[in-house]
Amino acid sequence: MNRQSSCSQSLAHLCSVLRGRPQAAASIAGSKNFPGITGAVRFYQTNGGVIVLAEISGLPQSNFPCQERIFGFHIHEGTDCGGNMDDPFADVMSHYNPGGCGHPHHAGDLPPLFGNGGRALSLCLTNRFSVDEVVGRTVIIHDHPDDFTTQPSGNSGTKIACGVIRKTAGACF
Repeated sequence: MNRQSSCSQSLAHLCSVLRGRPQAAASIAGSKNFPGITGAVRFYQTNGGVIVLAEISGLPQSNFPCQERIFGFHIHEGTDCGGNMDDPFADVMSHYNPGGCGHPHHAGDLPPLFGNGGRALSLCLTNRFSVDEVVGRTVIIHDHPDDFTTQPSGNSGTKIACGVIRKTAGACF
């Protein structure tokens, strides 16, 4: 099989998976300081890993050219988006890290979201977890990009949006 044929088959498979029902999803909502942030993160289990599709709107924007915002994006261990006056999402706890790995090798470390006029679209494939392992956990968007170095969490700044990952109706594991 040549390279072009293999790529075409991979793209056809990806399109087929994304047309189907995700096994889990999180509805994203911004904190009280960022109430306009909304979106969804969908999780599709495949033989090659989990496809994570994020579609987010209402993200803060830069007022300067060539400085579009970049946001940290992680799965956290907590099971709800509650918090307190100092941290509206304090209950999400740390990055999801069942293997005890150092940052950026936590299972919950995902690629950053690149702002595009207040919107972001991200699609990635990961074998760091299965869908059933993250159901009930939380997805967090931070106001700064993850630096992929600083321990324990990449210096991503304030948590600005959150969603709980829930099994979708009709999904079987």
